[in-house]
Amino acid sequence: MNALEHQLQYPFGDTMPEPGTRQQVAPGVYWLRMPLPFALDHINLWLLRDRLDGRDGWTIVDCGISNDTIQANWEKVFANELEGLPVLRVLVTHCHPDHVGLAAWLCKRWDVRLWMSLGDYMSARVMGGGNGAGSNAGGDFAASHFARHGLNDPDSLEKLRARKSYYPSLVPDLPTQYRRLMDGDTVAIGADPASAGWRVITGYGHAPEHVALYNDATGVLISGDMVLPRISTNVSVFDMEPEGNPLKLYLDSLGKYEGLPAEVLILPSHGRPFRNLHTRILQLREHHVERLAETLEACAAKPCSAHDIVGVMFRRQFDIHQMTFAMGEALAHLHLLWHEGRVVRRLDADGVIRFSAA
Repeated sequence: MNALEHQLQYPFGDTMPEPGTRQQVAPGVYWLRMPLPFALDHINLWLLRDRLDGRDGWTIVDCGISNDTIQANWEKVFANELEGLPVLRVLVTHCHPDHVGLAAWLCKRWDVRLWMSLGDYMSARVMGGGNGAGSNAGGDFAASHFARHGLNDPDSLEKLRARKSYYPSLVPDLPTQYRRLMDGDTVAIGADPASAGWRVITGYGHAPEHVALYNDATGVLISGDMVLPRISTNVSVFDMEPEGNPLKLYLDSLGKYEGLPAEVLILPSHGRPFRNLHTRILQLREHHVERLAETLEACAAKPCSAHDIVGVMFRRQFDIHQMTFAMGEALAHLHLLWHEGRVVRRLDADGVIRFSAA
């Protein structure tokens, strides 16, 4: 546990559900934990006791990537943890593969509707197209984008181009119909009307239109990836929006959570459920202030590409998967400074964009 984690409260300690089992965290709210084959090796999913259209059952929040292990774990949940009741809907916080990957399978398995924001549903459809145009993690477009920002060694670029089917391999299908979630909506999830209201809070910067869910009656926030306890949320500039300013969007979005009660129980997509929301938001803001300061200092010393800033911000080696996120995040910090007029950028003769202090 690092020093910042000591400022947070973990009400369940180190107790976590085994894959294929559930752990209750609040009335009618259950925690599932599924493995991921990445450096970030797990995702938290949520089961909410529900009543919909006169039927008792469950709402699933987030799905995991599409692979045999996670499907097998879901089948264990269905066999042992649903109390003989059906799944009534699948709600997905955003379009990243670990959240939406099995949405089509789950919806078909239970003949239910997918609930999602328009921004992330349509982004998932674009990224699942298979041509690498918007996959962010690979393909020709991603390789060109990162080469323009200084990642130009042939081996890395070849690995990026080879990842053209990365997103479709983890999200092989998406339901052709969905129900739209919008900021401020109240979704009735639960058998007790007094505690069934979950308010939709949309956030930006990490995903196009990320959905978090807040229940005022029980004091529970399903934060998705917007507020995580141990790591900072990845905020990246990718090829689909090459001049974007996602870090400003993310920092502005954090303000939507600052008005929630201090004692709210946060259910994040990675890490353990925790309390002390306001403390964690302050930590995240301070983290980015520090990263912005060191980025500006580097650009004052010499013109820097995003690839140069990766070495300043992270100081460790990455595989190509991790490098796409590190490059994207370095560029997000550069772009916030650029949009604020604190750095200027130029396209150099070698075809690389570099930033200098204004």
